[in-house]
Amino acid sequence: MTKVFIDGQEGTTGLKIVERLKGRTDIELLKIDEDKRKDTEERRKLINASDFTILCLPDIAAIEAVSLVENDHTRIIDASTAHRVDPDWAYGFPELSPEHREKIRTSKRVAVPGCYASGFISMAYPLVKSEILPKDYPVSVHAVSGYSGAGKKGIAQYEAENRAKEFDTPRQYALTQQHKHLPEMKIIPGLDYEPTFNPYVCDYYAGMTVSLPLHTRLLSRQVTPAEIRDILAEHYRSCNFVKVAELDGKDVLPDGFIGANTLENTNNMEIIVSGNEMRILVVSRLDNLGKGASGAAVQCLNIMMGIDETTGLK
Repeated sequence: MTKVFIDGQEGTTGLKIVERLKGRTDIELLKIDEDKRKDTEERRKLINASDFTILCLPDIAAIEAVSLVENDHTRIIDASTAHRVDPDWAYGFPELSPEHREKIRTSKRVAVPGCYASGFISMAYPLVKSEILPKDYPVSVHAVSGYSGAGKKGIAQYEAENRAKEFDTPRQYALTQQHKHLPEMKIIPGLDYEPTFNPYVCDYYAGMTVSLPLHTRLLSRQVTPAEIRDILAEHYRSCNFVKVAELDGKDVLPDGFIGANTLENTNNMEIIVSGNEMRILVVSRLDNLGKGASGAAVQCLNIMMGIDETTGLK
């Protein structure tokens, strides 16, 4: 039986991974005593006793955890930001290419993508690869997320009885353009510059939309929304979790509005293309705790184990 240790299992992502693995008969979850969660030696013991350790930790703690590996068999899946642009680590988005999937399958070190980054890269990577989106395009990204992405402290603020009135509204942040997802949003699709990023946290629990607006006059060649949709649909044609909607989202948007929480508790991602011959809008919709965190980690685990990637995720 495969032994899995979740270092940081009491955090939002860790709890979701535990929930997704619960009931699986092919996995033994190694548990750490509550009073030893920050005990380095106890963590070292469990990490080295595991076949897979999933890190749900702040960056510095994740780097420390990797340093505790003392054998050549423990494989690490890191949900922090620490290793996402490290070329020695596999980037945990298997749908991007067969090469990404194979590197995940064979690697001992896999970095789970950021939630916003997953949405953005799902759109940008195929468009750069197809040479439609120039690498020096002045990319701007608008995104909204449920408050669960803010972690335990943020969740407590949103769920407090006497919270400030501003929590009733969408709250814009990352105003200095220093968001932790920006490096992977540049490097993984192969862009020359980091995007201008405009994220909001909103008063609902989970789910997000990430939007990529495109001016067709600035693309490598003139294209229509239908052509963009077809490029993306072909790229993700055989994928289990990433689907491209009909043009203008006719099959997933019954009222013409894109809700951000409709994929909550799934590992699914939907890409929706709309617009006209001058301005095209591409939107990626996902659960920030699913394909944007815990679901992606479990999907990578399944691939690394050599089993059906959908195990425990349907």
